[in-house]
Amino acid sequence: MYGLVKRGLFLLSPERAHVLGMSALRAWGSVCPRAALPSGGPDLSVTSAGLRFAHPVVLAAGFDKDAEAVAGFFGVGFAGVEVGTVTPRPQPGNPAPRLFRLPEARALINRMGFNNHGAEAMAARLRALGRRPGPVGVNLGKNKDTPLERAVEDYVAGVETLGALADYLVINASSPNTPGLRQLQQAEPLRALLSAVKTRVEAISPGTPLFLKIAPDLAPEEVDAIVDVAVEVGIAGLICTNTTLGRPGLTGPVAAEAGGLSGAPLAPLALGTLRRAAARARGRLALWASGGVFTADDVLERIEAGADLVQLYTAFVYEGPFLVRKLVSELRARLTARGLDALPRAHGAAAQGEPRSRSG
Repeated sequence: MYGLVKRGLFLLSPERAHVLGMSALRAWGSVCPRAALPSGGPDLSVTSAGLRFAHPVVLAAGFDKDAEAVAGFFGVGFAGVEVGTVTPRPQPGNPAPRLFRLPEARALINRMGFNNHGAEAMAARLRALGRRPGPVGVNLGKNKDTPLERAVEDYVAGVETLGALADYLVINASSPNTPGLRQLQQAEPLRALLSAVKTRVEAISPGTPLFLKIAPDLAPEEVDAIVDVAVEVGIAGLICTNTTLGRPGLTGPVAAEAGGLSGAPLAPLALGTLRRAAARARGRLALWASGGVFTADDVLERIEAGADLVQLYTAFVYEGPFLVRKLVSELRARLTARGLDALPRAHGAAAQGEPRSRSG
């Protein structure tokens, strides 16, 4: 069924199709805010950084930038929803066109530029959510016109507005679409950023897990340095990874568009970064995987590489609203075939603290 819908949506510009998809998800959430997923068989539940997830498939940041369709994403089966990236003040993002499809490669290129309604608008929507079937995370960024030397102030402002409303928080210092942002991943500025934000989180909402989302374009020694700083400061974990500036194996005019690449071509880079982080962290950080995850085998590969769970965005665009149900069914089948009654424990990720969530 989604094949027919997708053909129609793909006749539209990617951003127009996204707007229509979000409208449909908002409507779905009003009638079905909690999915009835297949039950029975191996236990797919995950506890990571003290958060409980019904299964390991979570919505990545970027799809629901303003927390407008959270119930709809839970309604199609996601175990958790990450909203944002949100900045302290509203901003329009980059000029259109800024989102591009590469269907043959099952990929997207975006240079959205943190377009969002601002932290106060998101806070109002999160307050109105009511019961949550699973964890809701907030991905924080800085405004484009905030000088890099004052970026910490924007992330702290995001915590002050949204920290008490989020089940977990994510610092996005790895988007390629905000000039200079990735410089914050260097050890010294990163240490200052994480320390300031963590201090504010502990004051505003003690116990809320804090994650850092990192780029896939880092050298191995840069990944090591980030892991070391994250462990030193004491954040909960890393999300591996954001989009890439590279164009692995891609040619043509769309591939030449500026922006971050997501989807299947990102998978090797993201997986390599995850493995490097897991080897360095040695269980001291919770690791979540994002980038090129489309199938149940992809999910298991990330878990075996060190992740507690996976986050999806591009796969949802290409595979549609039944994707999560399919992944849950296939994961149970894979585990049954292996003679397992639960997900294998991630090699490199630690479930920290007592389970906590604002979900109900």
